[in-house]
This record gives sequence, C-alpha cells and structure tokens, in this order.
Amino acid sequence: MASKLKPDTRKEPLSIQKMTQKERAFSPLNFWLMGGCLILIVLGFLLMSGGGSTVEGGFNPEIFSTRRIVVGPLLAFLGFLLMAFAIIISPEKLKLKK
Repeated sequence: MASKLKPDTRKEPLSIQKMTQKERAFSPLNFWLMGGCLILIVLGFLLMSGGGSTVEGGFNPEIFSTRRIVVGPLLAFLGFLLMAFAIIISPEKLKLKK
C-alpha cells in the first residue's frame, strides 16, 4: 500500500515586523512592568549590600541595620512577586468593556 504524502503545510515563522499585537507573547505594557520590577529587585539587593568589618575579626553592628535586614529584602521580594504578575497580566483583560 502506498501512502499519499501531503504537501508541506507548515507556516513559515513570522518576523517581529509581520506579527500583529495579538500574536505576540508580551505587550509593551508587560515589558515596562517587567523593567520596573527588575529595578525594584536590583534596588533591594543594593540596599542589602554593604561592607563588613574593616578590622579582621572585628564586629560591625551595621550588618544588623533595618535597611539591610528589612527594607532591602522587602523590596527584592516585592520585585520578584510583582514580576510574576507583570508576566501573567494581559492588557486586553485590563481594558474596560463598553
């Protein structure tokens, strides 16, 4: 039995210029939100960073500052949490239906 071969019906991948807004995975709003979240994450890690003791074996009480143990981790955590929402959110669902 000979089987009939179907012609190749695969679509060619679309370039970015030819894709419509609905065919893209992310909208410009998603990219702006992800950029803002990335800034929050980097800011949180910068607030957590800092020097240690300058004396070998010395104690620096600055490592227990509120900025390092509360504010920095909170900003980084909020950045990661909001990043998930920035990826998931769909701009079409945000528009008000008239």
